[in-house]
Amino acid sequence: QVQLVESGGGLVQAGGSLRLSCSASGRTFTSYAMGWFRQAPGKEREFVTAINWRGGNTDYADSVKGRFTISRDNAKNTVYLQMNNLKPEDTAVYYCAARQTYMTPRGGYNYWGQGTQVTVSS
Repeated sequence: QVQLVESGGGLVQAGGSLRLSCSASGRTFTSYAMGWFRQAPGKEREFVTAINWRGGNTDYADSVKGRFTISRDNAKNTVYLQMNNLKPEDTAVYYCAARQTYMTPRGGYNYWGQGTQVTVSS
């Protein structure tokens, strides 16, 4: 079992930055790939980015490539999402997710956090 808790959401102006954090419980954090997803009002949840267990491989949705950076600190059981040059279309609830795999998947995640709201004003 893995429990995930996100933090760091908020309101920011377009062009600004935010850093989200996701703290994970459990003793086997290093065997999990971690991902960030988001869901805007009236839309389906979508993949944003993922990182493999060691942190050496990452994957990004085209919409955030070059603006968002995912990283992890296995000593702290924490994964981060640095979001720069935010746009109003980035407004959504952001979810952290975990999947026990050594790959860097875009789906099939088993564990989810409760989400944190990110609002970008124009």
